[in-house]
Amino acid sequence: MAEKLWDGRFSEKTDQSVEAFTASIAYDRRLYPYDIAGSTAHCQMLARAGIITDDEANRLVTGLETIKGELDRGEFVFDDSLEDIHMHIEARLLEVAGKVAQKLHTARSRNDQVALDVRMYLRDETRRIIELLQRLRTVLVDLADGHRDVVMPGYTHTQRAQPVLFAHHMMAYYEMFTRDQARFGDCLGRIDVMPLGAAALAGTTYPIDRAYVAQLLEFSSVSANSMDAVSDRDFAMEFLAAASIGMVHLSRLSEELVLWSTSEFGFITLADAFATGSSIMPQKKNPDIPEIVRGKTGRVFGALTALLTLMKSLPMAYNRDMQEDKEPLFDAVDTLKACLHINVQMIPRITVNRDTMRRAASVGFLNATDMADYLVGRGMPFRKAHACVGNAVAFALDKGCELDQLALEELKRFSPLINADIFDHLTLTHMIDRRQSLGGTATENVARAIGDARKALDG
Repeated sequence: MAEKLWDGRFSEKTDQSVEAFTASIAYDRRLYPYDIAGSTAHCQMLARAGIITDDEANRLVTGLETIKGELDRGEFVFDDSLEDIHMHIEARLLEVAGKVAQKLHTARSRNDQVALDVRMYLRDETRRIIELLQRLRTVLVDLADGHRDVVMPGYTHTQRAQPVLFAHHMMAYYEMFTRDQARFGDCLGRIDVMPLGAAALAGTTYPIDRAYVAQLLEFSSVSANSMDAVSDRDFAMEFLAAASIGMVHLSRLSEELVLWSTSEFGFITLADAFATGSSIMPQKKNPDIPEIVRGKTGRVFGALTALLTLMKSLPMAYNRDMQEDKEPLFDAVDTLKACLHINVQMIPRITVNRDTMRRAASVGFLNATDMADYLVGRGMPFRKAHACVGNAVAFALDKGCELDQLALEELKRFSPLINADIFDHLTLTHMIDRRQSLGGTATENVARAIGDARKALDG
C-alpha cells in the first residue's frame, strides 16, 4: 500500500475498504493533462516568486513531463490507495524527481487543485461542444437550403394546423441550437476563472502571483474569494443546465425524425447507415439513432439533478461530497458530445419525401384559417369569419371533401362575401407566401433567414 501524502497525523493505515470506497481515480484519471499543466504553471510561478529555485522548478517540470508521457502512452500504474489523480502524480513525481517533489504542493491544496483541473477540463469540453453546435447548425441550414420549395403540414397538438415550408421547420431547430450555442458561450465565461492559489479555503501566506498562473494557463480572470473558489460548482451546474436544454432540443428533433420516418407519415427516409433492423422481423428499418438520442436525454437531466442535489446543503467550504461532481459531469459531457456528433453525421443523409409532405399539407382543412382571413379582408369580423368557416368545414366533412373542392355556389351558402377568387387564396403557394410577417413561413422570409444564418455561421 502506497504511503499517503498526509500520513503524519494518523496512527494507523487506512482500511482497504475505505481505500476502495473513497477512491476517485477510476474516473478522475481523465483530468491528468490538466493536473500536470496546472502543476507545471504552479512550479513556474513558485520559482518566479522565489519560493523555490529555478533548478528545483526545472527538475519538477521535467519530472511532470515524464509522467505525462507515461500517462499518454498508457504506461502509468494506478493504485486505489492513492485516491485521486493529484496524489498519483505527486507520488510518482517523488519517484521520478526525488525529494524536490515534496515542494510541489507548496502554497496550494487539493481543494483549489481539483477546482482548477475541472475548470480547465470543462473549458476545453465546452469549446468542443460549441464547435459541434456550430456544425449542427450548419447541416440544418444546408438541409433547409436544399429544400426551400418543400411544403409540409405544420402541427399544433400533433394535429395538422397550417401549411409551412419544410425549410421553415428546419430553421426553427437552427434557432434552438443557436440559443444553445450562445448559452454555452455565456457559460464559458464563468468557467474560465482561475481558482489556484485559494489553497484549502483561506488563501496562503506565501507571496504567490495568481495572475501569472492565470496568464500561463490562459484564464481570463482570477477568483476573487478563496472560500468561494474551492467550494463553487455553479459553473458545472450552469453547464449541465445548458446541456439539459440542449438535449431537450435534440430530443424534440429526434421525436420528429422518428415520427416522420414511420409508414404512417413517410415524410423522410433515414439513410440505411443510420438505422438498424429487427432480429425477428426482416422488413423492419428502425430509427434507433434518434430513439437513443431521445433516451440519452434522461442521463443529462439526471446529471443536473445529481449535482444540484449534491450542492444544495453543503456548508462552506470544500466537502468530500464534492468528489461526486465528476462522474455525472463527465457522463453528461460525453453524452451531449456523442448526440451532437451523430446528428451532424446523420442529418445530411436524410431523404426528404417532398411529394408525400405536399399531399399531407393538401388535406385536413389546413386552408380553413386562410378562408377566414379572406372573409376578414372583405369586412367580416374575425370571430364571425371563424364561425362561418367552421360551418363550411362541417359541411365539407359531411360531403367527404376539402374546402377548396366545394363548388362556389356551395361556399356562397356560408357568406355572400365569397367570390370566385376564393380558390386562389386556398392554394398552398398562396397560403405560404401570404405569411410575410417577421418570422413567418413565406418563401421570401425563409430565404432571408437562410441567408442571415449563412452570414452568422461564416462570421
